[in-house]
Formats: sequence, C-alpha cells, structure tokens
Amino acid sequence: MIHKNVERIREAKGVSKTHLAKKLGMSLQGYRHIESGSTRLDVERLKVISIALGVEPGVFYDTKLTESVIKQLSINTA
Repeated sequence: MIHKNVERIREAKGVSKTHLAKKLGMSLQGYRHIESGSTRLDVERLKVISIALGVEPGVFYDTKLTESVIKQLSINTA
C-alpha cells in the first residue's frame, strides 16, 4: 500500500522516478523495485521521498490522505 501511495503522489506531482532515485542515492532500477513493492521501503528512504515530494511521511500510510493530496494538487493546477 505504501509503495502504491508513493507512486500515486509522485505521478500527481509530475516527479520522475529518476529524480527520486537520485535523491535516494540509488539506481533507477533499484527505485523501480521500491515502487513495485519488491523492495521494502524503510523509514529513512520514506523520509527522503516525503521531502522530495513535499508531503508528510504519514500521508503514504493512509490511502485517504494520499487521495486528499492528489485531489488538492488537481484543484491547484486546474
């Protein structure tokens, strides 16, 4: 669930996988494993991702909060 919420917010904000991979100091392939859920997303990586995406880390744990962030983004860009 967390990895899907990261992906959804990343896409809504228009941030590339490559950008987040660089922020995390990892390869694009390594980052793809995070979003696919095949690699565990630890707290430290989640903090870096939340800073890069400009959201609180807790947003990723709650699908309703994730949807709220995405909805707010669509309102602000409309």
